[in-house]
Amino acid sequence: MKKQIKESYFDGERPLFKQHDKILIDTTFGKGESPLKETHDLDLDDVTFTWKYPLWYSKHITVNNSIFETMSRSGIWYTSDIEINNSALQAPKLFRRASKIRLNKVHFSDAEETLWICNDIKLKDVQVNGNYFGKDSSDIYAENLNVVGNYVFDGAKNVEVHNSTFVSKDAFWNCENVTIYDSKISGEYLAWNTKNITLINCTIESDQGLCYIDGLKMVNCKVLRTDLAFEYCSNIDADITTNVMSIKNPINGVIKVESVGKIIFDDPEIDPNATNIQVNSELCQRGA
Repeated sequence: MKKQIKESYFDGERPLFKQHDKILIDTTFGKGESPLKETHDLDLDDVTFTWKYPLWYSKHITVNNSIFETMSRSGIWYTSDIEINNSALQAPKLFRRASKIRLNKVHFSDAEETLWICNDIKLKDVQVNGNYFGKDSSDIYAENLNVVGNYVFDGAKNVEVHNSTFVSKDAFWNCENVTIYDSKISGEYLAWNTKNITLINCTIESDQGLCYIDGLKMVNCKVLRTDLAFEYCSNIDADITTNVMSIKNPINGVIKVESVGKIIFDDPEIDPNATNIQVNSELCQRGA
């Protein structure tokens, strides 16, 4: 049976170092680094962290209704099996090289450089504000994830997203094996240098989006205010229900589109016949 620590206040360095099998309720950690370093099997409820590095090298942690204040930066590193619910995460760089992360109904108010080089991640009803969220992480499942911040999921692998919104320049760059369902993505230069990305029932708005991709599949997607799309993309299988402002230098594949403003092939090394562009509307200008 876990021992309870209630209505307590701790400060100084490592006040509960290596604690385990505890329940912390209505507790505040004041100024002092690494308050719960090397801990395991803790349940935290209504806990407030005010200073740096609260949960390093920890495992089997559950956090509910808690606050990570601005100076609790670099808070959860090298930690495995952590679940956070209904909490306010105000500090940057909160997750690094952590695994088995479960986040439900949390708000990252400053997610700068957060969730880096992590794996086995599940996000549900998560709000994110900040750049470079999820860099170089893998095995990610997200549902109702809303991100405002550039470079989201740069270098990520094995990503599945549902019913989410991304307002993000350079989203999903350098990725591998990404599937996005029923979501909206708005931002320049979407998904460059990515391998195997599938977009299903998505709405996309992107200046020079969807370029330099190997293995692009689009199913029943809207592409709004998007120009110079598909440049240097290979193995394309795209079904688009709207107008595309312009298509430029795709390498090969099939693009089905309602209409297109202009088709541009100006690279002599690319064979225009290698890409089958099927346009429902006859209103199209082809350029060279």
